[in-house]
Amino acid sequence: MTLPLTGVPRTGLPGHAVVVGDPARAAQLAALLDAPKEVAHRREYRTFTGTWQGLPVVVASHGIGAPGALILFQELARAGVTHLIRLGTAGAIRDGVGDGDLVIADAAVRDDGVTQQLVPAEYPAFAAPEAVLALQRAARAAEAPYHRGVVWTRAAFQPGFLPLPGEAYARAGVAAIEMELSALYVFAATHGLVAGGALVVDGANADELVDEEATGGYDPHRGVVADGVTRGARITLDALRLLAADVPAPPRHAR
Repeated sequence: MTLPLTGVPRTGLPGHAVVVGDPARAAQLAALLDAPKEVAHRREYRTFTGTWQGLPVVVASHGIGAPGALILFQELARAGVTHLIRLGTAGAIRDGVGDGDLVIADAAVRDDGVTQQLVPAEYPAFAAPEAVLALQRAARAAEAPYHRGVVWTRAAFQPGFLPLPGEAYARAGVAAIEMELSALYVFAATHGLVAGGALVVDGANADELVDEEATGGYDPHRGVVADGVTRGARITLDALRLLAADVPAPPRHAR
């Protein structure tokens, strides 16, 4: 009675979920919950349930990259999840966004390598406004440094032989670059779900993420990043609680 790729139960999951890339980060978030329980672990997909201040929640990992992450989003939705917030890391693009800061993503550039196969190129990747506002309220209550804006979801982590449009995106005010969020936003919007994203900055200059020779290497394991992730975990869980208090479950689109 489990779903085929992630191993999550087909029924009975709570409706509110935090999704992260790293299976170890999923365990880290689960340790914050009351009565945490690991309910599935298959490949990069590690899933826990528990409660946060009385709210039943799911915490699950999706690995690196939008195509694999989409599998988790699909199977969580099939299992009954209706509200999803991605807590991830990102490289800053916009000036003034520093290491360890939180970026709350209003929308995402669809350079993810998978949603082009799902919907037309003109279809936007946007967060649910109520999720953005819940994250903002939670960040303010925590007195955490945060920024709002558009993020760039890019499929390739390292550069190839094609020039990157980073300078143009910086001029356009894009806040940060990451690898999965636009897939969540497109999937959620096309299936009647509520989705948001909160990203901890692990490189204050996006060039560090794509030009290892010039910078001496990208290091996402510094203390300032770890502190930001710990802070972001509580903010994300608080945002789910706010959503549960303020927003009824959305209608499901027929498929």
